[in-house]
Amino acid sequence: MASKELILSVEDLTVSFDGFKAVDGLNFYLDKDELRVVIGPNGAGKTTVLDLICGKTKATNGRIRFKDKELTKLSEHQIVREGVGRKFQTPSIYENLSVFQNLEVSFPKGRSVFGSIAFKRSELVTERVRAVAEEVLLTDVPDLEAGLLSHGQKQWLEIGMLLMQDPELLMLDEPIAGMSVRERELTAQLLQRICKGRSMIVIEHDMDFVKKIADKVTVLHQGKVIAEGSMDKVQADEKVIDVYLGH
Repeated sequence: MASKELILSVEDLTVSFDGFKAVDGLNFYLDKDELRVVIGPNGAGKTTVLDLICGKTKATNGRIRFKDKELTKLSEHQIVREGVGRKFQTPSIYENLSVFQNLEVSFPKGRSVFGSIAFKRSELVTERVRAVAEEVLLTDVPDLEAGLLSHGQKQWLEIGMLLMQDPELLMLDEPIAGMSVRERELTAQLLQRICKGRSMIVIEHDMDFVKKIADKVTVLHQGKVIAEGSMDKVQADEKVIDVYLGH
């Protein structure tokens, strides 16, 4: 079997807040085009790990290499430019703009407010917006004000806004929180679709959803990896049952 190409390597990553180690000597490796789900009890350090990778929080110790670039020294803005996209738990969309406009202003050339004003709606942008709208199931509502979308559609729009930047690594924090059963199913299909040609890290609590989407699962507890592998493997792990699944 051909060896996979590593896109992200996190080594000995530690961050302390007032002496409390939220992430403690973490080692984590992600392959190109892999969809990894990170699970674990509340307070395990899952969101903090994403914060560290995207530069929102600075590490106390350790290194984060994305492709061949060290990320710990870069600003959030520079990390986005390197090809890392991050979606937070609550959707941050422009409620008073249409779906089309939300996607359009997320195109890299329209990044800043001034960029947006001087920004000409070119054929290239329009095509990209249409393609992304189709990927995130919003083809039918391009002119709808984003504030009027359902909760699930708002989550999809935000994923679409990240896809406009064509990141090579996409990180999603609890993407199906608050969604209906149908929206969860559609989101599972959506993530499998957009994972083609990019790597993804997803934090999630819903085990049925994790089973549907994960290539591999990492279990965190107290800022450390306690198990890793297929969903079946981690579900059978005594430590995982003890600290997480048993509750």
